[in-house]
Amino acid sequence: MNAKARTAGTILVVDDQAQLRTYVRGVLEEMGHEVLEAEGRDDAIAAFREAAPELFLVLLDLDFGGRKIGLGILEELRGIDDGVPVMLLTGEGSAADGAEAIRLGAAEVLEKDTSIERSLGVAVEKVRRMRSILDENRGLRARVELYEEAFRRRYELVGESPAFRGLIEEAHRVARVPRPILVRGERGTGKELVAAYIHYHSDRAEKPFVTVNCAAFHGNLLESELFGHERGAFTGADRRKIGRFEQANGGTLFLDEIGNMAQEFQEKILRVLEYQRFERVAGSETIETDVRIVAATNADLEAMMADGRFRPDLYDRLSFKELHLPPLRDRHGDVPLLVEHFRRRLSAEVPWVTERTFSDGALKLLGRHPWPGNVRQLKHVVERLLCAGDDPRIEGAEVALELEDREQSGGGLKDRIEALEKKLVLDALLRSGGNQKAAAEALDLTYDQLRHLYKKYSIKDLLAEGAG
Repeated sequence: MNAKARTAGTILVVDDQAQLRTYVRGVLEEMGHEVLEAEGRDDAIAAFREAAPELFLVLLDLDFGGRKIGLGILEELRGIDDGVPVMLLTGEGSAADGAEAIRLGAAEVLEKDTSIERSLGVAVEKVRRMRSILDENRGLRARVELYEEAFRRRYELVGESPAFRGLIEEAHRVARVPRPILVRGERGTGKELVAAYIHYHSDRAEKPFVTVNCAAFHGNLLESELFGHERGAFTGADRRKIGRFEQANGGTLFLDEIGNMAQEFQEKILRVLEYQRFERVAGSETIETDVRIVAATNADLEAMMADGRFRPDLYDRLSFKELHLPPLRDRHGDVPLLVEHFRRRLSAEVPWVTERTFSDGALKLLGRHPWPGNVRQLKHVVERLLCAGDDPRIEGAEVALELEDREQSGGGLKDRIEALEKKLVLDALLRSGGNQKAAAEALDLTYDQLRHLYKKYSIKDLLAEGAG
């Protein structure tokens, strides 16, 4: 077999006429194909089973011992591997048999006439194009599945505390009820994660999950973002834009920070919720959509309704079910789980941080912190600590200093200089295993200078707190 034959693909020719097999083989080999031959049903099935993974095409004689037998072989081959195209060769055409062959999965029916050489060339090229499209589609499907899996991992929920598990159970119960959900909680508690959980546990899981932060768009920009706009709708609108409601059709639209919606726009959202219809900005076409809304806010909607800043009818429409996310300070025992989760996620992106772990003292200190910024704040602190040094173990003192630095950030020059001094002294002591003389040498200080800073910044207390 020459190099050309090896690269063009293998074709199995099944025909009980040796003369026709020889002729077809010659034509196909000229095209660069390796050719296998079978003259009986058993030979054909055996050759197909062995070569199917590598087969480019099967050419099967429809008149093989009678047309019913030929159609039967076709059906058997398709049952073994329906990914290999099968084309049928026939004598005088029969529309009924040809239609039946196509119904059973034949790619095409070719007549054995004087133009068979040209027909084979056209057929092979058709299969080549078809296989190219299928390969491309398989690659696209694999990439989509990869992206979908990464997307789902992004929304992974972590926690075992009673408060958190109770919330997830509630979310699971309402996930398949096709009604709007209102998620409420402090900033950083994970409202978007819960919205994604609802989507991926609903009957809409295979459809889009689209998110919009309403606080990020002001005035007409939010209307354009949600409903889209027509070309020329406003300065800079040089083309039609498809809005988030259209993008989310069939799926879920997550509206975050709904308390930031202007009152006049609230009425438009209410109309879409009621009728599932809208128009693009500057458009006249009414667009129908099928979208499930999950909204979220950390605002005091009750106070806003009392002040006339939020429509009670919109609140009523959005809150078929309200879910209240507990703040991290009420999720007792979840901090170590979240720390490990964030460590694993960062290590997938930055492999060298895999070696860094948190001591028991460090985890206790993280667990005792009030976390005003909730899970989002914890994530940022954990990632900064993981990337802050090379020591394989993150001790409590390092955590204590990080938390203290963050609380004091934004001070004046004197405060920042003192924070840096404290950090350098603590780092030197941690690296020297608590040996003050070695720490002083590392910092190019005298022992007395180090002792002065040690007392000034209460380093002893900081080390004790981190070890607790």
